[in-house]
Amino acid sequence: MINVTKTFLPPLEKYIEYLDEIWETKHITNHGKFSVQLENDLKEYLGVKHLFLVNNGTIALQIALKTLQIKGKVITTPFSYVATTSSLVWEGFEPVFTDIDKNSFCLDPDKIEAQITPKVKAILATHVYGNPCDVEAIERLAGKHNLRVVYDAAHAFGVTYKGESILSHGDISTISFHATKLFHTAEGGAIITNDDDLAHKISYMRNFGHNGPEHFWGIGINGKSSELHAAMGLCILPEVNNLVQRRKDLSALYDQLLLMHGLQKQVIREGTTYNYAYYPVLFPCESALLSALASLNANQIFPRRYFFPSLNFLNYVEYHKMPISEDIASRVLCLPLYHDLTEQEIGQISGLITNSIQ
Repeated sequence: MINVTKTFLPPLEKYIEYLDEIWETKHITNHGKFSVQLENDLKEYLGVKHLFLVNNGTIALQIALKTLQIKGKVITTPFSYVATTSSLVWEGFEPVFTDIDKNSFCLDPDKIEAQITPKVKAILATHVYGNPCDVEAIERLAGKHNLRVVYDAAHAFGVTYKGESILSHGDISTISFHATKLFHTAEGGAIITNDDDLAHKISYMRNFGHNGPEHFWGIGINGKSSELHAAMGLCILPEVNNLVQRRKDLSALYDQLLLMHGLQKQVIREGTTYNYAYYPVLFPCESALLSALASLNANQIFPRRYFFPSLNFLNYVEYHKMPISEDIASRVLCLPLYHDLTEQEIGQISGLITNSIQ
């Protein structure tokens, strides 16, 4: 069976070395040695100022939104994982969907300004499949209208844009370290900011608001990660560059075998050093996608319609037509891509797809 992804795990003995020390110290959580080390290592690797580990990428979004201390409406994308929208609704915001760019699949800045009203307080944009948003245009609009900007960068680990980490943009960026991600801690995530005041708020909000054992800065939640998760991250981080290179090589093979057959790819923004976290392919129509999907599934190959459906169809938001997002969501399929996928398997996958759409 070939799934859309497979978790990379380090040699067990390497992980056990960390576990031995954790067992010896009995320090399992509450910002232990390995959590602090991983935060520092990630700040250096990613080139960011403040980074806070949390227990998943969704709580990262929720804390980020809470940290901004705003209420009202938030402009956001309908083409993302459901957590982007559900986090907004969970925290009491009204999502204002704005359609995406047909090439990048990211939020289209040219459509944002028409959506801005006095009730709109922020923009929440996703770097879709790790492809950077048009951060310059989004942040110009935010400055003009006094809006805060949060980037859902769940897929964007290690991505740089014009020589700088894409995570450095906006007021806050959030990232996921789920087991399916390029870099993972089994479960986890992080919140990133360059703003010292926001960093202070994030630091206490992820830990119940604590300022010492018996004092509190303000309201908080339990967003902490554990030493067990940090240890996994410390094992994975040294392998990331090799993992990216392997995915890059496999993606090039997919390109060679698929793109001559009427299939299209997302356009990666110029100036980007990409991380090859996913391999999304765009079919000419939904019926062609469904035909290929049936053929793949019949051969025990399980890609994913990621993202489908377009989020403006969720039953807890008000529907507004988003023609481009709806079209892309109906035609995009993420193909299997992971560290030990073989060239032969990619040949099999590509052959099944091309035969199904001819």
